Amino acid sequence: MIRLTSVSKVYPTRLGPRKVLDDISFDVMPGQKIGILGINGSGKSTLVRILSGAEKPSTGRVERRMSVSWPLAFSGGFQGSLTGADNLRCICRIYNADYKKALPFVVDFSELNSYIYEPFKTYSSGMAAKFAFGVSMAIDFDCFLIDEITAVGDASFQKKCKHELFEKRKDKSIILVSHNPASIRSACNSAAVLTNGKLFGFETLDSAFKFHESMGAAPIRPPMSRAIS
Repeated sequence: MIRLTSVSKVYPTRLGPRKVLDDISFDVMPGQKIGILGINGSGKSTLVRILSGAEKPSTGRVERRMSVSWPLAFSGGFQGSLTGADNLRCICRIYNADYKKALPFVVDFSELNSYIYEPFKTYSSGMAAKFAFGVSMAIDFDCFLIDEITAVGDASFQKKCKHELFEKRKDKSIILVSHNPASIRSACNSAAVLTNGKLFGFETLDSAFKFHESMGAAPIRPPMSRAIS
């Protein structure tokens, strides 16, 4: 389980403090597939970073009782002077994963072949994203974070990514943040909407989509609390 309790995030700006997340509380249970909708700038990526532990909330608490991935295809955490293989070795040590088993999987999945032994900083953006996604799949996380639907590589590679994540790992928890209802519908069985720093939960996907389409309207139900059903 992952539990957020009264989480808020405030950033300093030239015009004064800006509260991006405002007193958000909810639980993520094993196996849940949760979609979080929100327009650009609503705080979706901030919420993902806080869920992953990459960023701390200004106030509130995050409890993680299951392992949580970094945002899929995020390549910002790799060391540029190390090879892909060496970056993978370091990550396997951190997560207590079998490097000898992970290496051939990542080489095959990412389609990097011999480039796995080249410095990460020499990778193109596409190569880096494929490598990052492959590394994510090589670690047996309980919950996967997705910041927008994965669109790495060509259509064939995207199909492989979706099979690896949504079919082979269908028993895992997923938190997908997006502004695209179609992405949420394809991967999730429950949804919430993040707007003006508040998170609103809904009983059905369609009701969440309807609210998202009319973001200018007043909130139609109270902020989400505790478990998302």
